[in-house]
Amino acid sequence: MPRKKAEDATERYERRQRESETAMFVLRLYVTGATPASTRAIANLKMLCEKHLKGRFDLEVIDIFQQPELAQGEQIIATPTLIKQLPSPLRRFIGDLEGLEGKLLGLDVKPVPEAPQS
Repeated sequence: MPRKKAEDATERYERRQRESETAMFVLRLYVTGATPASTRAIANLKMLCEKHLKGRFDLEVIDIFQQPELAQGEQIIATPTLIKQLPSPLRRFIGDLEGLEGKLLGLDVKPVPEAPQS
């Protein structure tokens, strides 16, 4: 019987991998005004989304100074904070998102293969 569980887990993993290649990503980035960290986080995230999720992401940038109730509802205690709402599971990243490309697996994003150099 344990063998069956391993096969089921493998099948679920492979299905999630296939789904992540076409899934729509719903992202919320919480920032505090136009601080340098907020500006870097927005730029880093937009660059990553355009490179790896072109046409497959919905990004909402929320300034907690202007909409504090949204930050309270999500229990945001530090900014910038990125929340990946969909596809599940929910993930949170805190900071200016520098080096986020190296953490694509945490976002469940399959990296785009580099084009061969000629």
